[in-house]
Amino acid sequence: MSSVADTSEPIHVDTTDQFHDLIAEHPTVVVDYYADWCGPCKMLEPTVAELAAETDAVVLKLDIEAHQELASEASVRSIPTIQFLADGEESERLVGVHDKSELVEAVESL
Repeated sequence: MSSVADTSEPIHVDTTDQFHDLIAEHPTVVVDYYADWCGPCKMLEPTVAELAAETDAVVLKLDIEAHQELASEASVRSIPTIQFLADGEESERLVGVHDKSELVEAVESL
């Protein structure tokens, strides 16, 4: 699989290896921890898609039901959780639904 991904849309995480590879390959990564049954996650989804389209960050969508181990590694306790990574290290984390401006500000501060 090519490591070149379309970063203008959120990338749905399929495997643990893919998750770690994407974080290693890209300097600015935003991870949206969500679940299909989560109402607030659905409310945040269009904002997350806009973030992917309008910033240089690579936006990953990680289903906590399918990837419980990764969510646990990241100490995700409630959803939605948005994790901001700079060079593989967490620089900020937002829990709950936030305005697009708050998410863009967090990306720009990376």
